[in-house]
Amino acid sequence: MDLPLIWFCLIGLLWAGYLVLEGFDFGVGALLPVLGRHDTPGLGEKRRRVMLATIGPHWDGNEVWLITAGGAMFAAFPHWYATMFSAFYLPFLFLLVALILRNMGLEYRSKRDDVQWRKRWDATIIGGSIAAPFLVGVALTNLVRGLPIDADFEFTGNLLTLLNPVSLLGGAVIVGLSLTNGAFFLALKTRGPIRDAAQALGWRLGAPTALGAVVLLSWLGFTQGTAWTWMLSVLAAVALVAALAFNHQGREGMAFVGVVITVAATTATYFVALYPAVMPTTLADGTSLTVTNASSSDLTLQIMTGAALVFTPIMLLYTTWTYWTFRKRLSVANIPDPVSVG
Repeated sequence: MDLPLIWFCLIGLLWAGYLVLEGFDFGVGALLPVLGRHDTPGLGEKRRRVMLATIGPHWDGNEVWLITAGGAMFAAFPHWYATMFSAFYLPFLFLLVALILRNMGLEYRSKRDDVQWRKRWDATIIGGSIAAPFLVGVALTNLVRGLPIDADFEFTGNLLTLLNPVSLLGGAVIVGLSLTNGAFFLALKTRGPIRDAAQALGWRLGAPTALGAVVLLSWLGFTQGTAWTWMLSVLAAVALVAALAFNHQGREGMAFVGVVITVAATTATYFVALYPAVMPTTLADGTSLTVTNASSSDLTLQIMTGAALVFTPIMLLYTTWTYWTFRKRLSVANIPDPVSVG
């Protein structure tokens, strides 16, 4: 049994799960100023509360996927984890700040019945919901593109090394997919004007995102592609086009599934293109980190595999139960007047 390969695939699945699940609640948060706006006094706030209520039972659980992915990298591939967090120290610091501020906004915006209070926390939700997927996209694209890593597995670049055009495009595509995912999720989870507006917005967001994704995945295919990466890229493109078509037909459930497949296939393309490296070097005299030289001992991986076999089904069952329990649609009619707490 090739345990390093198995754990590389599992880490890829964890990142895909994070980008799919956290992606739609990033999209919902970022769309607050667009879909949560209304000229009638008080109705705009109720629309924003409906939007946040759709992700209220899920957003903190979705972030567990990121924590689990980081923990799995640390335990299964400690050299990968160390070099990656050294190279991405500032971006990951910004990511942490963005997530903290966003989460504080989600928790605290309802604590006072005050317009300015809510506006300030809404700004943290919107900013964090855009910054976080952008930084994740930049980081993952840099992994595939390669970084200046020397023979001692040390990152020799700087922040500007990470802000190259391809990686910035990767960040923009992940933001676009999150926004599209969020719009289709809102169309699936709401009734009335919010649903109609989300469907209309989903098309306007999805079309430029599809163009950016085609450019990004084509670059990936021409520089590091294999038959598998091209097939996955085609799957991602076809699924996104199908999602837009289903959305146009008013079949928001299928539209949401299409975007989920797109995000999952895009993540799979990244990891398939990366293998067998986990951090390829761009230096002629450098050494790439690979699944083999970056992994933990077989005993560590065996213990981790046993734990994963026990706890992964529990996590998946709980996540499925949560989404099933909160499956019904919401509208402004379900939202009472604001109540100040504390």
